Amino acid sequence: MTEPVRLERRGACLEITLDRPKANAIDAPTSRKLAAAFDAFQADPDLRVAILTGGGERIFSAGWDLSTSGSDDEDWGSGGWGGICRRLDLEKPVIAAVNGACAAGGFEIALACDLIVAADHARFFLSEATLGLTVDVGTIPRLFQRVPHPVAVEMLYTGRRLDAQEAMAMGLVSRVVPMAELMPVARELADRICASAPLSVAAMKQMITIASAQSVGETYAALDAGRFTAQQRAHGSEDSLEGPRAYMEKRDPVWKGR
Repeated sequence: MTEPVRLERRGACLEITLDRPKANAIDAPTSRKLAAAFDAFQADPDLRVAILTGGGERIFSAGWDLSTSGSDDEDWGSGGWGGICRRLDLEKPVIAAVNGACAAGGFEIALACDLIVAADHARFFLSEATLGLTVDVGTIPRLFQRVPHPVAVEMLYTGRRLDAQEAMAMGLVSRVVPMAELMPVARELADRICASAPLSVAAMKQMITIASAQSVGETYAALDAGRFTAQQRAHGSEDSLEGPRAYMEKRDPVWKGR
């Protein structure tokens, strides 16, 4: 039996593959393994971005392993479900490379990622209500931030499915590509993120997390309260001097992350 969570390091990118045939369903031990992967990603200063994908070419993840229904083991590990849904302090971007059906808890994990790149045969749905279950509460704001309100409600109540092109049209995913191009495109996007200043990316991610669900006035109040700590670190850093200097000298910047 293969490991349910496989890790591969490519430079500053950590690739995390959920590989649990047949449906890449997640039980509590697998969730804890995902959590350990994100713990390692978060702790390693040389890693800048992660790509999360599923094994095979049919299913990203079917979500919760229903065969474990009734189990007393609901320890999902650090970061909550899938190791990421409650990991609100992660300052590094995560790209979901969705290689097929992205269902229920699998879709919830993808929503917790910063960007979604989808194979053209991918489909997205939340089937919990049709099974007598509910989504994680954190999924609600994430879904409504990315999908129009009527569509989000229908997905939650009925399990409505979105194909990759619908998801693209609604802004849920940033790229739709043939399966053979999925990982190359996700890696190219990761490389582009790594070309940006690490402190700036961390600051932008924290700003998105705090400000995207607030009004402009509330956002400035958060600034005055000192909540944008990553932005404060980026301003006045060595990298904030290196970027403009490199631009004026017509060369690539050399980021130090400080």
